[in-house]
Amino acid sequence: MGNAESNVYQNHLSRFLPEEQSDIDGVFDTLSGSNGSAEAKNSKATKKTVTLAALQAYTREPLPEHMTVRLYNGMKSIDLTGKSSGLNEQIAKEQFVIFMSNLLKGNADEKITIIMRMISKTEGPVKGKQIQEFTEDLIMSVVHVLSYRKELKGWNLESTRDSASGVKALASQLLSELKLADGTKPVGPQLMETNFDQSVIEDWVYRVPQISIFLSVIIRQGLHVLHSLTDQTKDILNLVPGCKGIKGRELVSLFDIPSIIYINSHLPAELQHKWKLLFSSRLHGESFSQLCAHIVNKGPCIIILKDLDGYIFGGFASQSWEVKPQFQGDNRCFLFSVFPSLAVYTYTAYNDHYMYLNHGQQTMPNGLGMGGQHGYFGLWIDSDYGKGHSKAKPRCTTYNSPQLSAKEDFTLDAMEVWAVGDLAESAGKKGKKSILDADPEAQALLEMAGKSRQSEGLRETIEEDDEDDS
Repeated sequence: MGNAESNVYQNHLSRFLPEEQSDIDGVFDTLSGSNGSAEAKNSKATKKTVTLAALQAYTREPLPEHMTVRLYNGMKSIDLTGKSSGLNEQIAKEQFVIFMSNLLKGNADEKITIIMRMISKTEGPVKGKQIQEFTEDLIMSVVHVLSYRKELKGWNLESTRDSASGVKALASQLLSELKLADGTKPVGPQLMETNFDQSVIEDWVYRVPQISIFLSVIIRQGLHVLHSLTDQTKDILNLVPGCKGIKGRELVSLFDIPSIIYINSHLPAELQHKWKLLFSSRLHGESFSQLCAHIVNKGPCIIILKDLDGYIFGGFASQSWEVKPQFQGDNRCFLFSVFPSLAVYTYTAYNDHYMYLNHGQQTMPNGLGMGGQHGYFGLWIDSDYGKGHSKAKPRCTTYNSPQLSAKEDFTLDAMEVWAVGDLAESAGKKGKKSILDADPEAQALLEMAGKSRQSEGLRETIEEDDEDDS
């Protein structure tokens, strides 16, 4: 290797702290030692290299095989000689380090050649179909490796919706950001057949941070390199929020892992580290009074529901719910859909009708609403529990969301509410307390609904679940 090439390599190496360099060296030594070549071990003249077979053996359990091949193609794309046609079938140490440097520490420009080769082995433009397959592989690998390394923080594949449809939904959402040089966005079958050149993919990687974050997770957790060091950015640390409140309960959440990752990334940064289950219609019963008792004064939370047609959608409430005849909340609130498509709809500044919760009034609508206006909400759950609507012709004025449910007026199948961030107010106090003790407003609400304070069915204790669910 000439001096210029050596300097390039040293520049990449210098991006890593000494302990990081040591970690990378260790993984490379393990990989290169496992190619079984006696000559490589005995001959000083022969540099250690990594073969595809060695990489596959090393990542057989933590990563799906498709992703291992893509990583190998990415490493192989690092051109040390300046002659791309002379690329070796084995990975040299320099290629390995530069691959790590570009994908973990580089900008979109530095990552793009590697990502192009991970999408397609052959040079030149790539088809939308190939980008879709790469993106689905990427998301599936993140879910797989986090589950394998037990890094799902209390979530697991058994207590969440099947991830397969979530992988496709998140991939579709990320692909919807692909823009051609003239600014147009191909969709549907046209997207699959469109050719995208390197500059368009680079722009996409720059604008869609999930691609770089997911690649970082796959390298760190899949190759088990730099995974425990402090240089991990917050977007990786909070990729999956800690999960509280479902341990030991036979509940399968309406969320899947990809949708949790995507919705969590849209929350205010200070709320992304923890979700706690406040209410589930399957656990707490199908009752609007019960819903209110579990969510009033509990801080910011996420509401997710499923209609009888299987559509899954919801909203993020940025402030504690209060029972009152006025709108509440602020412009951090949003609506979202999870199935059949995954999307987040943020405020338009058209009005401030972010959140509404009312009960027991004769002159105002009774129920829970987000966006739009009385009688025409972007999301509405009636106090006559089980009924709701999502009205948007053509879009919700507050959030620019389309109709979220299959039918404008829908019937509720299931519903969950998750507190996000650190629990606020009385819900965070130590010791077992009844919801009615901890929350006078909920108590008053229940009495207003004709439930007596002595009702044993309603005096459900608040869980104090300080330890991580496993």
